[in-house]
Amino acid sequence: MGNRSSLALPTWRSQLQSNSLVSTIDEGTHDGIKTIPIQKACEFTTNSVLCVCIITWNMNGKMSVEDITKLVRTNRKFDLLVVGLQEAPKCDVSQVLQETMADTHILLGQKSMQSLQMLLFGSKSAAEYIREMKVDKHAVGGFGGMIGRKKGAVAMYINFSGIRMVFVSCHLAAHEYKVEKRNSEFQHISRSLFSKYGKPYAQSADITVWLGDLNYRLEGISSIPARKMIEENRQGKLRGKDQLLQEAEKGEVFNGYYEGTLSFKPTYKYDVGSSVYDTSHKIRVPSWTDRILFKVDHSSGLDAVLSSYESLDCVRSSDHKPVKAHLCLKVRSEDD
Repeated sequence: MGNRSSLALPTWRSQLQSNSLVSTIDEGTHDGIKTIPIQKACEFTTNSVLCVCIITWNMNGKMSVEDITKLVRTNRKFDLLVVGLQEAPKCDVSQVLQETMADTHILLGQKSMQSLQMLLFGSKSAAEYIREMKVDKHAVGGFGGMIGRKKGAVAMYINFSGIRMVFVSCHLAAHEYKVEKRNSEFQHISRSLFSKYGKPYAQSADITVWLGDLNYRLEGISSIPARKMIEENRQGKLRGKDQLLQEAEKGEVFNGYYEGTLSFKPTYKYDVGSSVYDTSHKIRVPSWTDRILFKVDHSSGLDAVLSSYESLDCVRSSDHKPVKAHLCLKVRSEDD
């Protein structure tokens, strides 16, 4: 677990100024999404502050207790767990997760909007470190249809022993050709979340994490060649076709965010109950629709180390595979 003796660092707050809690729209130059390598081991040194496990999963409206338990059944060496769900079924997923985590972690907070859900768990002693928590939601387009699969985002702001974090779980517009709509939804959500609170919430976060079914697809390649590359374990060659990385490079979305290397197979679309890509008449091009990205305010004195970024192929009840990341926050040394 993180070394909580180093959590209280009041000098962080003195120099932070911003107009929006989750503002990610930068003017001028842009850096795109910075791909970073995975550091296999999360070392808990005296500089370690907080370790966070993050999971995103589009459940396709189906409930599988077995698959939910697979999300968190191993390696619970983290202080906080954030679970973002899209197309969640109406049954109580939260209760199943609470029962699964009961021996190590407790539910600290949650927010939902129809089929969009986000849950925050912490170690059993975590509640005493929470100084402030706020939740919000923002819908984009339509009413979610008959089955309530609404697009938009749910978000949570938490001040955990002086570390200010924002988590945004989103579900953006589907279909390959709706790139500009996804870009617009991202920008609108970024500007809208938490804006109703004004000060003191109109401040930058030390770390902002976006997770969800962002729905960006592979473009410029058809399904058969893409699948062949995946079968040959050459999916890394497909990253240049990824719409999200392309749009970020243009400065449209996620400027200055970090993401782990996309070394796992594209997470959509699978035949339900299998790890076989779509065999319907549409034979959709496999895509990395499900992502986890983060941005650190370096004036906070914190750095983030990504020790894992993976998909869970063993989960098969949905047409999406869950994606899981493990972030360790630590105080940046003078040599960094």
